[in-house]
Amino acid sequence: MAGLKDTFFISHGSPTLAIDDSLPARHFLKDFRQTFLTEEPNSILVVSAHWETTEPTVNAVSGPSDTIHDFCNFPEPMYRIKYPAPGAPELAIKVKKLLNEAGFKQVNEDKKRGLDHGAWVPLMLMYPEADIPVCQLSVQTDMDATHHHNMGKALAPLKKEGVLIIGSGSATHNLRIRQSINDSVASWAAEFNDWLKESLLSGRHEDVNKYEEKAPFAKVAHPLPEHFYPLHVAMGAAGAGADAKAELIHDSWASYTLSYASF
Repeated sequence: MAGLKDTFFISHGSPTLAIDDSLPARHFLKDFRQTFLTEEPNSILVVSAHWETTEPTVNAVSGPSDTIHDFCNFPEPMYRIKYPAPGAPELAIKVKKLLNEAGFKQVNEDKKRGLDHGAWVPLMLMYPEADIPVCQLSVQTDMDATHHHNMGKALAPLKKEGVLIIGSGSATHNLRIRQSINDSVASWAAEFNDWLKESLLSGRHEDVNKYEEKAPFAKVAHPLPEHFYPLHVAMGAAGAGADAKAELIHDSWASYTLSYASF
């Protein structure tokens, strides 16, 4: 069993994870609380691949969060899903303060933005009651992995305050090569995924920070970095040394190239 001293990287895959009961990752997330947490968080911080900004930004919503359906041409039931979790403005203030103190001088607040599917898809399976306050933190795609790792390091103290820190992205994310077959895996995707698992489990965090030059098929697995950077934040927030030892908690595939590896 893990706890709030741990941070998590969840590969959220396709938005249809919310409704497709054939996906093993869906069942992994539905069992998450009972399997991986020894206590309930008082709030949740989600770093989502689906919120890109120039500077780090937190959403500081006071009431129930809007559910953002940020996808097109999906099954109609997807657009009826609501996840009205309470906002966490107090947590947003703490996140902003910690980042400022760590040298991130410009950190913005968005008091209107709800939860995108990078947040609500996994959370609706993990916490279906939508009763735990949620704050989102954006990624900056014009910055590098080390920038996001340092963001995570700044946020590590939140774990001691009962905050569950989740990076929500994807271990591999190349939608241009994705195919609607689930019984095989592209060789390049498997090789990148194996490198990632071995690097994280061996504690080679600097290699993961420099994945574009260290990993096989890095630019094929991630043509753009937004789905990988949440991992770097979660990795930084985990701490240093033995405290940051990674554990693979789920490993499955869909659509030929889409890894659901989670740590």
